[in-house]
Amino acid sequence: MVIITGEYLKDLRKKAGLSQAGLAAKISVSQAHIAKIEGDKVNPTLSTVNKILSAVRPRDTKKCGDIMERNVKFIGPGEDVKKALLIMRKYGISQLPVLKKGLQTGSVSESTLLKNFEHIEGRKVRDIMEKPFPVVDEDEDIGTLPALFEFDQAVLVSSHGKICGIITKLDVLR
Repeated sequence: MVIITGEYLKDLRKKAGLSQAGLAAKISVSQAHIAKIEGDKVNPTLSTVNKILSAVRPRDTKKCGDIMERNVKFIGPGEDVKKALLIMRKYGISQLPVLKKGLQTGSVSESTLLKNFEHIEGRKVRDIMEKPFPVVDEDEDIGTLPALFEFDQAVLVSSHGKICGIITKLDVLR
């Protein structure tokens, strides 16, 4: 497992032949912010780390949009838990994002259903749902996915702020 430190990001930037100013321009942040990150003066957000990694990695790698499943199955928080189970069975999937008006509010997985198995009857998805899946942009390098899969069953993919796909561990292994 790689621990991403400021020094690690600095080494990657140098290997990519980028100056701090060049990297900053590529990811739309200030050069001063890059300097603070590399000096471990600030903790960057996950999205900033992902942008840095995408900017310094070779361009021949695949993007999340290349491997995502476009036909995302989802369920609303007010739906019956039994409906979630039926959707998962019908499509042979092991997790469902919970969306309300196009925004993710939670998730349901096989393990969620198993934990609540004796209490499914008459319950709503909002009563058992777990935290939402992480969301990455469709242009994000797939190299960012393994770290996300350490904590989550799936990753949603967005384009222009709208959910357009889902990636599971199996999708990456294919």
